[in-house]
Amino acid sequence: MKSNKILLIVTLILCLALTACGNSSNNSEGTKEAEKQPEATQKQGQKEETNEVVEVSTVSPSDPYLKFDEGETFDKNAVYDAYEKDIGVKITNKWVAADDNQFKEKLKMTIASNDLPDFARVNATQLKELTEADMIMDITDVYDQYATDETKKFLTMDGGMQMKTATFDGKLMGIPSSYNPYQYQYLFVRTDWLKKLNLPEPKTMADLMTIAETFKTKDPGGSGKAYGIAVSKNPFSVDTGVTGLRAFLNGYHAYENHWIEDGNGGLMNSDIQPQVKDALKALQDMFKKGLIDPEFSVKDADKEAELLYNNNIGLVFGASWTPAQLAKGAVVDGKVVQEWGVYPIPSVDSNPTLNQIGLGVDEYYVINKNAAHPEGVIKLLNQYIVTQTHPTEEQKVYEYGKDLKEKGSNYWLLNPLRVGKQIDNNGDILPKAVETKDPSILETKDQKTRYERAMKYVDGSDINMWWEYLISGPKGAFSLVPNIQQNKEYLQNKFYGAPTTTMAERQEILTKKRDEVYFKIIMNQVSVDEFDKFVDEWKKLGGDEITKEVNEWYAASK
Repeated sequence: MKSNKILLIVTLILCLALTACGNSSNNSEGTKEAEKQPEATQKQGQKEETNEVVEVSTVSPSDPYLKFDEGETFDKNAVYDAYEKDIGVKITNKWVAADDNQFKEKLKMTIASNDLPDFARVNATQLKELTEADMIMDITDVYDQYATDETKKFLTMDGGMQMKTATFDGKLMGIPSSYNPYQYQYLFVRTDWLKKLNLPEPKTMADLMTIAETFKTKDPGGSGKAYGIAVSKNPFSVDTGVTGLRAFLNGYHAYENHWIEDGNGGLMNSDIQPQVKDALKALQDMFKKGLIDPEFSVKDADKEAELLYNNNIGLVFGASWTPAQLAKGAVVDGKVVQEWGVYPIPSVDSNPTLNQIGLGVDEYYVINKNAAHPEGVIKLLNQYIVTQTHPTEEQKVYEYGKDLKEKGSNYWLLNPLRVGKQIDNNGDILPKAVETKDPSILETKDQKTRYERAMKYVDGSDINMWWEYLISGPKGAFSLVPNIQQNKEYLQNKFYGAPTTTMAERQEILTKKRDEVYFKIIMNQVSVDEFDKFVDEWKKLGGDEITKEVNEWYAASK
């Protein structure tokens, strides 16, 4: 993943059995339908009545936390053996990169030299380039023929939007490496401090400001150096799952690099809208009052999080998995020493906050135009979905290795083609199950795993599972999801095409300029009116051309 050491370790903890990283969104499918037709379901993705084994090649990134069983390697292991045994597909690697960064660089060279394996994971820009270069296969027919009904249902739970992003001129050019797009941000607050200072729970941005100022001036943690809210050096990046400011923008009805409706039938970019200026002004005021760490611009999320652990800060925005990060300071020597609560993002006015979300896909699996057995890739896809949604005891090999036991080896990383569930009902099921101590209503593997962890905290057998209780319990992050979903308090990016020509050329420059100006405003180095100058510059540096291209795409896609 793209996080630093502590955050990576936290994410990997989640990745073992829950949603957080590449595997974090691979939630289990409900078992009720599987129970209705056990024989038909079990046959999906399984080896046909033939002794034929087809071979497909790929390229893979290794991972420092992936541990092989004795005698195994990336080329010969229990997961690859299981695919060959169960569905007759032999997997080989043209090369294996040391890590994800090296993988991306080697993949670029592989594409440039036209030396693609049978299938590979690429980003959206590469998908478009490979399509235009006629290097990858139109898999419309092979997918239609070999994908099982279960697979087709699994990949269209979002209404088909993710599959649409991989379609060019009516041709399916890739399989989305999907995940659940309905991943929200929340406000996490030290509730023990609220009680200590007799403060109300935050419902509005005004409440948040009051709490932040009081935490700063009263220093309830006794740190001697208190601030109001935790912020790190990449606050607007989608990869900043905790200590970011995207949620703060949302509270002011502003959004980070989102394409939103302009009211005239077209789309406009959120980075230059007046609501952003309002949010930046509020952040500047907070900075001037000492509510934001003055060194935030040089601290990554891990370093800034130390202020949370050490009682300097009691407010932070973050994703649903944030409690796993907070646990380092909240649970010490088998005791809970910090109490945290989770709340919806407060709004600056009477209008509800809309949580910005993406499409749930930014990478794709493509098949080489010259692949001899493209059907083998689709069979890998079918089988992976089977092992994630309703695995047999034997199929635990795909997640844990040949001993079928969880041992922290991250064996799931060996699956060469992974897709995640696009929608889950964790918010409806888990809080109720934990509160009533009723596991009978649990439907998925993920829910059962989370329930077991949360109940270990509830019954006192493992206090370290505090973090899972704050995610899945009756007042946890998941408990807030149904209301957000039902009231549609989210805003999805309206642009789902591959990067436009000018976007590919200029977006990095525009983002760098944006962050530079945003930071200077927040840190009170320039007037908030500098935002207006940035808007003009953004347009001249390519923003207007990108907007034109996006709207041409939007008109054609309607």
